[in-house]
Amino acid sequence: MSKVIVITSGKGGVGKTTTSANIAAGLAIKGKKAVAIDFDVGLRNLDLVMGCERRVVYDFVNVIKSEAKLQQALIKDKRLENLYVLPASQTRDKEALDPEGVGRVIEELKTMGFEYIVCDSPAGIEKGAQMAMYFADEAIVVTNPEVSSVRDSDRVLGLLAAKTSRAEIGGPPIKTHLLLTRYAPLQVKKGEMLSVADVLELLGIPLLGVIPESKAVLQSSNKGIPAILDETTDVAQAYLDVVYRFLGEEREHRFIEEEKRSFFGRLFG
Repeated sequence: MSKVIVITSGKGGVGKTTTSANIAAGLAIKGKKAVAIDFDVGLRNLDLVMGCERRVVYDFVNVIKSEAKLQQALIKDKRLENLYVLPASQTRDKEALDPEGVGRVIEELKTMGFEYIVCDSPAGIEKGAQMAMYFADEAIVVTNPEVSSVRDSDRVLGLLAAKTSRAEIGGPPIKTHLLLTRYAPLQVKKGEMLSVADVLELLGIPLLGVIPESKAVLQSSNKGIPAILDETTDVAQAYLDVVYRFLGEEREHRFIEEEKRSFFGRLFG
């Protein structure tokens, strides 16, 4: 059975596209057939993060407008057998997205055997973001540990409860998860950012994982390689933990507390 996941948050720059790429890649690593769809029409970035920007011929809007077939627009990842990308258009605007067209594409992906359809939402709460969440079964709300980001995420939780296909038909609510990104325990200790407990208290949804602040995120994005593929980094380990938990496996939460260094580590920095 296929599952539609939206990666969302009201604020830009919190790591939605990075998260979409890494979760889709992680699901593929686990043997699941996954596709990541870029809903950020006009400002696409998912193809860059996934390293397939030069292979884009047709896009999501082309398929919605019946200008191309879905098979022509889908890009198969060269590193992972079960991973595909459906890029956004660079030249259209978000008005090109409509519930009927988006729904038709998602249904076709389901008939093609995709187990997980990961929808990378644009920033904000306007049409593009609402289209990304409209058909979702589950939502991963990406938040930075700062007040403005948490407030915007709270607004998104309201939309998830009221502006989706499930809400319109009175169906079961979308299952929501919290992903806390760019987390730095030392700054939390200094009172410079919110703690995990603070964010959980404000949003009231289950914690899926914590992604530590790391240069590896920027480096992997610049290379067009999802960070999860380099298992030597903390970021990769954190995203793998997230995928395992999402699939129902027990994983202890890491990267929440400041790492305790040995005497020599403190001595030599």
